[in-house]
Amino acid sequence: MNLSNFDRDAGMARLTMMERIRAFEETARRAAVDEELVLGAIHLSIGQEAVAAAVIERLRIDDYILSTHRGHGHTLAKGAKPEAMMKELLGREGGCCGGKGGSMHIADFGVRMLGANGVVGANITIAAGAAHGIKLLGDDQVVVCFFGDGAANRGPFLEGVNWAGVFNLPILFVCEDNQYSASTLTSTMTSGNVADRARALGLRTTEADGNDVTTLAATAAEITDRIRETGTPEFLLAKTYRISGHTYFDPATYRPEGEADHMRDTNCPIARLRTELAAAGVADADMDALRRAAADEMDSALDAARAAPWPADTTAFIDVQDIGSPAQEAF
Repeated sequence: MNLSNFDRDAGMARLTMMERIRAFEETARRAAVDEELVLGAIHLSIGQEAVAAAVIERLRIDDYILSTHRGHGHTLAKGAKPEAMMKELLGREGGCCGGKGGSMHIADFGVRMLGANGVVGANITIAAGAAHGIKLLGDDQVVVCFFGDGAANRGPFLEGVNWAGVFNLPILFVCEDNQYSASTLTSTMTSGNVADRARALGLRTTEADGNDVTTLAATAAEITDRIRETGTPEFLLAKTYRISGHTYFDPATYRPEGEADHMRDTNCPIARLRTELAAAGVADADMDALRRAAADEMDSALDAARAAPWPADTTAFIDVQDIGSPAQEAF
């Protein structure tokens, strides 16, 4: 590593964000497994923290993101409050979506996080629509759409990326290639390179190490600035690894024995950044303090969510659109 231009302050800020994401995920898992408080399945992003921290770092508060069913890290990195997020996971009053969306549909319009999505790939076309809206309004925001490698095999991938290319929309498509599509090794069901599909549709494409947060942050910043200036869509393939199972209750027995442990020991993005920071002169005690602070923050968020009341029954339909019978009103 070249320490002559290493930014220790930026590195510590990235470590803080990644530790917060991991602490949130570990706390959410504890709430689900040990206390059975989480309503519905949750999909943890342990091992993938660098992508969220690096890509979102450059975004403005008025830029937009869309996420997958594995969206806690993206939501937190965009600026959502962990207490509101934890309340959402527990289905409580004060959650990001009033306790109605849960983990797979968590959203926070206040920070322009337009939502996670339980339908694989469905967020890609929504993101294209958001970017088209920005262009029609003549604004300069950027949309970032996160999705997994498995989503590249679904129809919305072609539709959304093609639409962005045809209409020249200000969007960054980020494929988080964690090597597994649920319980299937992606390489066994994907023909060719996902990035080549974007290239074939005319998008400028970058492939990067998704667990090297320092390099990825610089790459993502360059791409984001270019999209903001030109309004032209781009594609980023970030290669990472999902250390946890597909869901919190998935033992991941479909993976070779020891694979996840090996990746945790050799390719954990947090450990890799800590090594860089230590080489730059940051004390282990200072980095450990960030980890403890993150754990304390998420413990407090869970305490608040645990104590929060259930939403009142009267709120069940307050944000549901009802225009009457389609037969009578729409035709």
